[in-house]
Amino acid sequence: MSDLIRTWLRNERHERLYEKAVNIAEEARSHIEETDREAEFSYQTLKVIKQEGYPSLSLPVQIGGEGLSLYEFLFLQEKIAEGDGSVALSIGWHVGVMMELSQDRNWTKKHFLSLAEHILEDQVVVNRAATEPATGSPTRGGIPETTAVRQGENYVINGRKTFTSMAEHLDYYIVSAYVDDIKEVGWFLIDRHQPGVKVEKTWDTLGMRGTASDDLVLENVELSTDHLVERKREGKPSPKGWLLHIPACYLGIAVAARNEAIKFAKNFQPNSLDTPIAEVSHIQDKIGEMEWKLMQAHSFMYAIARRWDEEPEKREHMGGELAAVKLAVTNTAAEVVDLAMRIAGGRGLSKSEPFEKYYRDVRAGLHNPPMDDAVLRMLAGQALNE
Repeated sequence: MSDLIRTWLRNERHERLYEKAVNIAEEARSHIEETDREAEFSYQTLKVIKQEGYPSLSLPVQIGGEGLSLYEFLFLQEKIAEGDGSVALSIGWHVGVMMELSQDRNWTKKHFLSLAEHILEDQVVVNRAATEPATGSPTRGGIPETTAVRQGENYVINGRKTFTSMAEHLDYYIVSAYVDDIKEVGWFLIDRHQPGVKVEKTWDTLGMRGTASDDLVLENVELSTDHLVERKREGKPSPKGWLLHIPACYLGIAVAARNEAIKFAKNFQPNSLDTPIAEVSHIQDKIGEMEWKLMQAHSFMYAIARRWDEEPEKREHMGGELAAVKLAVTNTAAEVVDLAMRIAGGRGLSKSEPFEKYYRDVRAGLHNPPMDDAVLRMLAGQALNE
């Protein structure tokens, strides 16, 4: 069967990078049954991720990274998600955060290079920890209940963060907190081995179980003031192209479901038919519908990614387009997986088939930011203010 994602590769560099994603996807796929059942992230998959040098790909070329473009990031993420969406989404946060820090320069050069050099040397993995039980997603504007209280030359941090993907496997956490002495939100870089840092196993969800997005608990974590690496910027936040790794992930799940559905249709022949169900007209209609939906989603997502890469002067005005990609692609991915389930019929509900996992996992995309309602209001506002 043809590799749908490979059709978007454009040069030898793309092919070289893509092989890394292929290797990670194959390893991730081999652990799916266990990670989905136990809501765990595979240590072996993380080992392969690090062996492939994936954590350092988005770092600047000048310091030893690959200077990953957004377009490249998306086809890598999509391919990994074809193996396991949970793995793609989890490691995508790290790669995306480092892309953001490399391009937006939110940190001092000293702080950024210190972390970047550690990533280059040891392929350590980081993620932002921002979501909380009471405030929900930070995209909704809630103030963190996690606090950082100044005591002399140190800060003492207390709080709980939810949805911390790969929580138990991260080497560092970039934690948001309300900083008491400056009366604003700041971000602290915290080593996983710092006293008072612990992970509480709370992740028990319908889909994307393998992200192991457990709670990060901070109890009287004492840090020097130098660990305050970032402050919340005033004004309207800049568009974040790297967040397209979210729709890319769910599109990869949809491609995997499409591949399995076609294989199923070619091989399943009930005794009521003289041919496999691939010859039945309504099955062909569903396959055709999957194809045109995937064509639209791929074309939209990669066209916007190319604009982001090739026209940096326009990035400040691309917020609506980026949000629209997320809305369109995640909803399309869910529709494609639903069609795959209809092709498989009742067998698609069985744990012995991959379809039910794709169905559970793809639903999570509808709950990743930005949410559909927020996107629609943004687009309406732009149209009404023309």
